Amino acid sequence: MTTVAIDLPDEAFSALKRPPSEFARRMRLAAAIHWYARSEISMEKAALIADMDRADFLAALAAEQVEVFDVDMDSLRRELARD
Repeated sequence: MTTVAIDLPDEAFSALKRPPSEFARRMRLAAAIHWYARSEISMEKAALIADMDRADFLAALAAEQVEVFDVDMDSLRRELARD
């Protein structure tokens, strides 16, 4: 696994009233949702980035009111072929 370090001001953590570990978890989820919503990454990759299983990532998308059922038929065929 690759580690990415980001320098943030201490005030960022107090503004959200979250410890750094929770802040990092929420940043991963926010990035995953953003890239998924822009169709830059698949749901599978987004869940991986967010460190969630797909069911939990789907729940996170629903909580953020992000559309999840824009079906790309080629992707669906590939996914069904794997099972």
